[in-house]
Amino acid sequence: MTFNFFKYQATGNDFIVIDNRQKQFVKNDTKLFAKLCDRRFGIGADGLILLENTSDFDFKMIYFNADGRESTMCGNGGRSIVHFANFLGIINQKTRFLAIDGAHEATIENQQVALKMCDVLKVNHIDSVVVLNTGSPHYVTFLKDIDKLNVADEGAKIRYSPNYIEEGINVNFVEQVDTELFAIRTYERGVEGETLSCGTGATAAAIALYATHRTNSRRIKLLTKGGHLEVKFENTNGNFTDVWLTGPAQKVFHGTYTTTKKI
Repeated sequence: MTFNFFKYQATGNDFIVIDNRQKQFVKNDTKLFAKLCDRRFGIGADGLILLENTSDFDFKMIYFNADGRESTMCGNGGRSIVHFANFLGIINQKTRFLAIDGAHEATIENQQVALKMCDVLKVNHIDSVVVLNTGSPHYVTFLKDIDKLNVADEGAKIRYSPNYIEEGINVNFVEQVDTELFAIRTYERGVEGETLSCGTGATAAAIALYATHRTNSRRIKLLTKGGHLEVKFENTNGNFTDVWLTGPAQKVFHGTYTTTKKI
């Protein structure tokens, strides 16, 4: 079986994106998806995304982690699939699509994609740790000198700790750079290591910064290892609504992949 694929990156978070409107792929083949994401034996990516048709929306996004298992919402993946849908001619500058956590709106202008994230109505924080769900579960902690941090080791300690080992959690380390900019590094479950960027993680960090009074701004700039992201939101009595994640998304290349295994 030979199929076409597209490789995308959004601030260094990279994805295999496939047009599955013809239902060529079944969605329980974790071994195949993991092999495609493998950087030595496959195409290589942090995750794989299928674009499918669905009623009442422009398209449906189905996201798989690099381990091949279907996962929760991916913010940078969402921005990438919006760019892909625009490339395919499915949408113009605005869209409304369906993902695992519900409906999303988005806009695209040149390489910049703004994605509306889910509302966040519960934020748990103790001292310098915040736990919240922005479509995926996140642990946010605030440190200094995060550029020197071994994120793979320190993130794994938290991700595999007794509180989180069953479902897993993404772990974000955040540091203030100046009055308007914050640096972030993220350990992602499913990848089981650091990625250059995480969209739901950046969203979680922005909300955590505001919730812990580390900033009074509701428009927060974040510096990932793969580039800049911006998160803006409204806050009413601790409820975070109208949450938007904005940053670049780019089609890097496309190609064909041949497998002897029936898809």
